[in-house]
Amino acid sequence: MPIRSFRGMIDSSLGNDAIDTISLHTNDGSTGYRIVKMQIFPNQPGAIDTEGTVKVYKIPQTTVDALVDFEDNTLLAAAYYTQNDGPNTTANTIISIFDNEVFNQDIFVTYDEIGGTQQKMNYYIELELMKLPLDQNTVATLKDIRNIEQSSQ
Repeated sequence: MPIRSFRGMIDSSLGNDAIDTISLHTNDGSTGYRIVKMQIFPNQPGAIDTEGTVKVYKIPQTTVDALVDFEDNTLLAAAYYTQNDGPNTTANTIISIFDNEVFNQDIFVTYDEIGGTQQKMNYYIELELMKLPLDQNTVATLKDIRNIEQSSQ
């Protein structure tokens, strides 16, 4: 199945505007996607102490935070990164992808700096493309509508 990749850099100094939108929607919603790979990489590796989270959502986000809730059905993936500077630099990354989630609309990437001064984080996401039959297309679209309505309440 074809793979489509996206990359970008998010600046956490923008606060609640530290959100990237990856445009995936189509007129008929017949193309589905699933995240198969996600990587994050700091803008200044080894130079700065940092700790932060990158999250990928199915619905638009109005706030950016470091809280990760695996029970949130709009969360598609989450990554945690920590790095210490100095002569014995160490870096750790934990990435969780919910690869059973199929979506057919735009996705939203957020980055929140928990500690340190690494304000920018690069991300790389690979999506598997699939043709959705009409019933799956309808279910994916209805889930997105329901999730958006629930988040606005």
